[in-house]
Amino acid sequence: MDLRTVYTTCSYCGCGCGILLEVLNEEVIGSLPVKTHPVSEGSLCIKGWNIHEFIGSDQRLKTPLLRKNGELQPVSWDEAMTAAADGLKKVVEKYGPDAVGILASAKVTNEENYLIQKFTRAAIGTNNVDHCARL
Repeated sequence: MDLRTVYTTCSYCGCGCGILLEVLNEEVIGSLPVKTHPVSEGSLCIKGWNIHEFIGSDQRLKTPLLRKNGELQPVSWDEAMTAAADGLKKVVEKYGPDAVGILASAKVTNEENYLIQKFTRAAIGTNNVDHCARL
């Protein structure tokens, strides 16, 4: 039996709380707060306390999926990114940039949210950007 704890950062929001994942035989079985972490100061929200539950879920996607002939099929990351970019370009070309809206996430860092809004405004050409934490 191999039991260990792995120090990491909680991925539920942009706060960056310190978390210890309890790992038993390569399976994450629990989570604990880091007592000395400068952000979370030994506390976790309910999502942080239960973060271990989604890590090993059989419902997690492990590869990109693309709808082909009406069914979702696994594809490479390159194919998925190309399809997403092509679809976005088609919408902007046909309906204009204000036909697109981007919803940012509380599960990424502030820096990543900054890049999302910068991409939305500079690359797509619209101010239609919002954040899920505000909703």
